Amino acid sequence: MVNFQKLKNIILSNNSFLITTHVNPDADAIGSEVAFYQLIKSLGKKSYIINHSETPYNLRFLDVDNVIKQFNLDDHADLFNQVDVLVALDFNRSDRTVSMKKNFEQSKAIKICIDHHQDPEKFVDYEFIDTDYSATGEIIFNLITETKIVPLTKQIAEPIYAAIMTDTGSFRFERTTAKLHRKVATLLDAGVNPTEIYDKIYDQSKFSKIKLLGRALESIQLIAEGKIAFMKITQNDFEEFGAIESDTENFVNYNLSIENVVLGLLFIELKNGFKVSFRSKGNIPVNKLASEFGGGGHTNAAGARFFDHKMTDEMINSILVKAVNYVK
Repeated sequence: MVNFQKLKNIILSNNSFLITTHVNPDADAIGSEVAFYQLIKSLGKKSYIINHSETPYNLRFLDVDNVIKQFNLDDHADLFNQVDVLVALDFNRSDRTVSMKKNFEQSKAIKICIDHHQDPEKFVDYEFIDTDYSATGEIIFNLITETKIVPLTKQIAEPIYAAIMTDTGSFRFERTTAKLHRKVATLLDAGVNPTEIYDKIYDQSKFSKIKLLGRALESIQLIAEGKIAFMKITQNDFEEFGAIESDTENFVNYNLSIENVVLGLLFIELKNGFKVSFRSKGNIPVNKLASEFGGGGHTNAAGARFFDHKMTDEMINSILVKAVNYVK
């Protein structure tokens, strides 16, 4: 259970906030940041959003005030000690801040984490974490509606809607409840246009992304009697199409659209290693599978990152061997 009154008290008793999220942010990450920023702005307090990664092009429309900055040591290092509160949104492990990890950990500011993922690392002073929520954006929604800390304006409702809509797979994943739909109705009452939000996030893809998706689909293979599907994307693929890592968001889900497949993996070669996205159906705990490789996430959606390891066939096969154990 999230103690919303305690979170409200921390916000009201401090005057400056630095908000950040995980590497390669998705719509829940960016949406939660913008919603929290707008909340702080409504109170007349000072806040900054500093991220390790660049905001994906299809999510930039959420940042209407153009306040999200990509971390630069010379420009932003001092901010970590100048603000009263550091706010970690949509992640619960310090290494997810990558280049900002040292600055975050060494800051003397109050540190809080607002998140809905499992297996949190103890790296903050106050945790506001509940895995029962569909998205971090939903936690922010409840903070506003339960404590009445600020009015639910359209400027706050839109990024919250984007966060919830995407993290529920457009309202088809397990945590899509009647109660959640009633919350979404409140967001629509605040002025959110669901058609417009969906179009901007999913239907305005660059040509390079579509070409990359084609390459990923072409690479799909089945193992474990057709219960596991996996695809891979190489650095050569990115270079050939002029695509970027954030373009691969949701690619892994195509594995699960194949009949009889219950576990899907996406292997992505990076410039300094590779990463794996895991998705599953039913009660297959891919977060446990990911944890075998230092990763984590949710029961049906997780990931792991391998720094300074090449994405060799041997590495891929070692992960697939472990994956097979989860569908026996």
